[in-house]
Amino acid sequence: MTWRRTLLIVALLTPGLGVILVMIGSVFYVAVMQSFGYYNLVGEDSFSLEHWQKVLDSKQFSRALSYSAYIAVVAAIGSVILAYPIAIWLRRPFRGSLVISALLKAPLFVPGLVASFLFLNVIAFHGIVNQLLMWIGATDAPIRLQNDRGAWGVVFLQLWKNLPFALLLLTGAVQSISDEVLDAARDLGAGSFDRFRKVIAPLTVQAMQASLIIIFIGAAGDFAFQVTAGPTNVQSMAQYMVFLKDSFGRWNQAAVVGVSLMGLALFGSLVLAVLARVVLRGGARW
Repeated sequence: MTWRRTLLIVALLTPGLGVILVMIGSVFYVAVMQSFGYYNLVGEDSFSLEHWQKVLDSKQFSRALSYSAYIAVVAAIGSVILAYPIAIWLRRPFRGSLVISALLKAPLFVPGLVASFLFLNVIAFHGIVNQLLMWIGATDAPIRLQNDRGAWGVVFLQLWKNLPFALLLLTGAVQSISDEVLDAARDLGAGSFDRFRKVIAPLTVQAMQASLIIIFIGAAGDFAFQVTAGPTNVQSMAQYMVFLKDSFGRWNQAAVVGVSLMGLALFGSLVLAVLARVVLRGGARW
């Protein structure tokens, strides 16, 4: 009966999961092969490491890789850190909690490109912030807040966009913890921070890991926020890939960047997931 159930499950999953795996696998295969000189739009196909060598030797690539990793790590960890206290606050329903929860999750329904343009209207030379600063006398002329070199605009947008998603996952996990467990910890003398460190965080580690992984992958490959509000002195991996594709049609080198971006997403998300579990285990024992 076991093998029949297995075959039944496989048959039920094949129409949906099979199509997804085929599409993702084919895209990944073409990108990898193109990075090694195959699937050329012009010229002959032949195996070559030249494209990898040119990209890896480029300082622009190393800067784009470190920049994208930085934005992704800050977005993932920052969103989870901000979402946890809100999820705990909203754990028990109170008057207005549904409205507050809905407002906090509203950014999920705003496209990233629209959000970045709205943000630019706020921080532009004639935006709301500069108008307010001049009105209160803090400055005599507009100051530059757009496309800052520290990428604070991109960080703000990433946190604003990803906080609701982390909140959605963590709220469900926190609400699943029974009151008896928290009351028992309180009776044993555990304070608010100890209850979070030894009870709430370990019981919601899977939701935390899911939030970190999904947010990291999305932020690492972001294009909309970077191209509108990002710094002008550095490109993200997505920007660099588009630049290579548009400049003299360097599709093979663009494929190298794309494969590297997929590697960054896989490696970075796994590292964050493992570190989250290790840190929580150490915190629970301490």
